Amino acid sequence: MSERRSREKSAGGTVGRGQINLMEVAYERLEQLIINCDLKPGSFLSIQDLQSMTGSSRTPIYHAVGRLATDTLVVIHPRHGVRIAPIDLARERMLLQLRKDLERFVLRLAVERATTTHRTQIMHVARTMRSHRDAMTMAEFNAFDSRIDKLILQAAAEPFLEHTLRPLHTIFRRIGWIHHLHIGAEQSVLRSIDAHLAILDAVATRHIDQAVAASDELIEFVEAMFDQIERDIDPTVLDCTIEPIMG
Repeated sequence: MSERRSREKSAGGTVGRGQINLMEVAYERLEQLIINCDLKPGSFLSIQDLQSMTGSSRTPIYHAVGRLATDTLVVIHPRHGVRIAPIDLARERMLLQLRKDLERFVLRLAVERATTTHRTQIMHVARTMRSHRDAMTMAEFNAFDSRIDKLILQAAAEPFLEHTLRPLHTIFRRIGWIHHLHIGAEQSVLRSIDAHLAILDAVATRHIDQAVAASDELIEFVEAMFDQIERDIDPTVLDCTIEPIMG
């Protein structure tokens, strides 16, 4: 049974396209709250809490939480609610290497398979990013980043990759948000923008080696964030259940 078909089976019934859209909306809202740490890493919440925060009803939230649990972004505790996955720096460093290899593969496919329409959209996003570069906020960058990921995956034309990469992108957007908020400020946004522009330019002009090199440079930047986070950030930011050290 396909993933979509399985999601359409709900409480012994069948849900329609509108309900599936509500599930996706609930997922995206929770995903964003995880990225920007409105849902603090390590925090426990009830389904009712998540409904209140997103404005979604119970069934879409249940489905969204199930997907997020599969993505390892939350942990479900039956009868006790949901825990937002804390940030495990050692694990996420390891996953960054997986992301590096997957991004290389995706970019090669994107360069080889991108249609004229894909390339036109990619160039439009690049132009818009350049025009907003110097004043772009982290939230605005994350919106561009999400759009870029979708465009590259569409150009690569391999649906399986979306289900693999989307949770990884969420994990590292959260790392980027924490780095920006606590350490990097404006420079972290500008460097991220420039790295993404290099990737977009390479895909649009069909230069595989340049696209891969730009992606590797972006991964190196993210990897450097881990050292700074490990050294400079209070561990309670990574897991709010850790007891703070009182000075």
